[in-house]
Amino acid sequence: MGGQVSRRVVITGVGVIAPGGNGTKAFWDLLTAGRTATRGISFFDPAPFRSRVAAEADFDPELAGLTPQEIRRMDRAAQFAVVAAREAVADSGLAFDDLDPGRLGVTIGTAVGATTGLEQEYRVVSDDGRLHEVDHRYGAPHLYNFLVPSSFATEVAWAVGAEGPASVVSAGCTSGLDSLGYAAELVREGAVDVVVAGATDAPISPITLACFDAIKATTPRNDDPEHASRPFDATRNGFVLGEGAAVFVLEDLERARARGARVYAEVAGFASRCNAYHMTGLRPDGAEMAEAITRALDEARLDPTEVDYVNAHGSGTKQNDRHETAAFKLSLGHHAHDVPVSSIKSMIGHSLGAIGSLEVAASVLAIQHDVVPPTANLHTPDPECDLDYVPLTAREWPVRTVLSVGSGFGGFQSAIVLRDPS
Repeated sequence: MGGQVSRRVVITGVGVIAPGGNGTKAFWDLLTAGRTATRGISFFDPAPFRSRVAAEADFDPELAGLTPQEIRRMDRAAQFAVVAAREAVADSGLAFDDLDPGRLGVTIGTAVGATTGLEQEYRVVSDDGRLHEVDHRYGAPHLYNFLVPSSFATEVAWAVGAEGPASVVSAGCTSGLDSLGYAAELVREGAVDVVVAGATDAPISPITLACFDAIKATTPRNDDPEHASRPFDATRNGFVLGEGAAVFVLEDLERARARGARVYAEVAGFASRCNAYHMTGLRPDGAEMAEAITRALDEARLDPTEVDYVNAHGSGTKQNDRHETAAFKLSLGHHAHDVPVSSIKSMIGHSLGAIGSLEVAASVLAIQHDVVPPTANLHTPDPECDLDYVPLTAREWPVRTVLSVGSGFGGFQSAIVLRDPS
């Protein structure tokens, strides 16, 4: 960078679509109340599947302000992203019409792209699977948009008027963290002035259920959907599928302060690693996640003892919860036993690529309000998960620095450090 001082990157706008209530306020109210949004699947008949519960978003695109043409053109996940982006833009207070569009970027994360739209269209062109050779004449006119996840970034760029770098980050379940890490670097290096960044996924569909049923990753606790997601609990038996989006406005701190913006948090550090070990398996020592945490803290120039809250991946599988606990102990040392840790997946499920951004939204709101969201449904702690997982009830707690982590199939391990820049 030619000796230039790297810019400090901050979040000044937040937009959320989530199970249990759309918009940032409804999202935070749900989390701090410790309420769960998991329920029996209503989008289609889930009877043939092993796991029949999910965290569905009560989302009406027309009520959310999308036009009939936008609704026809966009997959559900793209609709989430655009609506969340509009909320984030309004929340930021930035006059986007006055920005240089070439200095405005977009970065959107997604794990499974337009799964919902693609599956629906396949059912149509194959006559519900009866035709071996599909009839393309029945395909939707915008079917190509469903095929290429890059259309998500395109839609958000159109919505906010961005003509700078626009990209999709797809790294499985760490996509929501990775998209923000990449976006922050764009601002930090001076490639853009502002980035609209986040992640979206709408994976609640028969094909997704079938895939996770095959590897028994999702919970079969169908008789009690409200309490089916139980991270770190000894009785847990798999994660609950979810959906949603969170989108943010990122800009440099000096610019934000000059215009008197409300600053939610600084993106102080980010790192990602891959365990190069197994498509779905995790090493029990958590070494790769620990390495990502250590590098993110190093970039933030923070000691592990300065972490006030850890927003865990906390998927609710035994393998993940134990792996993550080991990673915290390895990277944070003795401080791992002193810092509160919680998983919001206990309340809003696991929305795959979107969840990392939703967890960042929860993290920055924790900084704003000095409140740690709880881990719902944690009644019987797993003895191997012996940290402070904030069971059942939100906790008032001074929060200046948050560590949020993600773990994804393929061996991806990511960590982001968010802090109050004041």
